Amino acid sequence: MTKVLVTGGAGFIGSNYVRHALRTHADWHVTTLDKLTCCGRLESLHDVLDHPRHAFVLGDVADSAVSAPLVRSADLVVHFAAETHADPSIQEAGAFIHTDVFGTFVLLEAARAAPGLRRFVQVSTDGVYGSIAAGASKETDELRPRTPFTASKAGADRLAYSYWATHEVPVIVTRASNNYGPYQPPDKMIPLFITNAFEDREVPLYGDGLHVRDWLHVEDHCRAIDVVLERGACGEAYNVGGGNEISNAELTKRILGLAGKPESLIRFVADRKGHDRRYCLDTTKLRGLGWSPQRSFEAGLSATVDWYRANPWWWRPIKTQDAACPACSRAQCGERAGAQASSGPGER
Repeated sequence: MTKVLVTGGAGFIGSNYVRHALRTHADWHVTTLDKLTCCGRLESLHDVLDHPRHAFVLGDVADSAVSAPLVRSADLVVHFAAETHADPSIQEAGAFIHTDVFGTFVLLEAARAAPGLRRFVQVSTDGVYGSIAAGASKETDELRPRTPFTASKAGADRLAYSYWATHEVPVIVTRASNNYGPYQPPDKMIPLFITNAFEDREVPLYGDGLHVRDWLHVEDHCRAIDVVLERGACGEAYNVGGGNEISNAELTKRILGLAGKPESLIRFVADRKGHDRRYCLDTTKLRGLGWSPQRSFEAGLSATVDWYRANPWWWRPIKTQDAACPACSRAQCGERAGAQASSGPGER
């Protein structure tokens, strides 16, 4: 039985990956490590908590007493755990450095002493490249993060690489574009706008709404991680993009159309500091391993709207409990963080 550790596995992308791993790998035992703060929720694992090949551990990746033994006993590590909200990082960067950089350091130190470890996937984000006016970012391009959040992810990204270069820890880095799909908390753009529309509330759109992002369905991201685990080369980075560039304004209109709500719900709000104008990834390298996205954006977005329509039990408590997440209060999530569309997979 292959032993797999998924950090941040109760978050958005992490919980989808845990579910994907259990569904597609009958010979895997998956351990989820999550400290259940802002983005991690046991409800996101409700259907696999009692799975015979799954174990949940409550703990912080930065706490070596908890995380190090799990790493040392693992065959594969997929490291999602991170603080991922760009707006709070602008106000208070310390938590991001602690979790995203120091937490990664703790895991990598444990990985040095894990003789059976075959792969350590450091899940990063397209935000590490910074804004790109034209063309697409390649894995060899300079990293130019522009917010404390993306800087913390870039730091973890390069720290992980250094442990391969220096200590031969079998590290692979993935850098994904903005993910969307089920179980994404409604403090990020797509789920916030969907759920606000259902509630006939305004949707807050940053600046002129012309910031451009490439959207990747979370299931395609999960498949990409499996591909690099199986065929990726240690010490390499792989871009994971959906090939679905769209402006925030156009995306907002599509969401409202799918929700059956008028565009009069759109409210433009002041732009965020350091808000990158455009992200775009060159995915040639990953496609060379045999991966390509399977979900069309049109079908994926429609299915995502349908999921939130069918599952208010999951998202409504998040929006109604003001104190559930000190780092992104209801006012902040509703007015600022949800309009950003810039956090990529750091949404866990």
